[in-house]
Amino acid sequence: MADKNVDKLATLFHDKSKFVHMSGTWKKDEELEIIKSGSIWYKNADVHDVAVEFIDDTAILWNRITLQAVVRGQEVSNEFTVTEVYKKQADGWKLLDLTFSSVRDTHSIRH
Repeated sequence: MADKNVDKLATLFHDKSKFVHMSGTWKKDEELEIIKSGSIWYKNADVHDVAVEFIDDTAILWNRITLQAVVRGQEVSNEFTVTEVYKKQADGWKLLDLTFSSVRDTHSIRH
């Protein structure tokens, strides 16, 4: 996402994927356009903690991060727990959901 490689992301994102941000929830095509246009530029994510669970052909990842981004021209830094849900398909893992939950820097993920 930081590299704005929408072609590579398009193959990772499931066609019915959803993206939950502080300002709204949208689908794959909107997320790709936002990344391509630079409306949101995910510059860097400092990862503080990661937890992963597999349930059959589904993987759920929880990542506690500090995200440095440019949002509509403004530099921002936010603490998030990012939840990612992936489903294994014949052609590899596909992202179904990416949710940014605003948290305090003291937030912890229980493993």
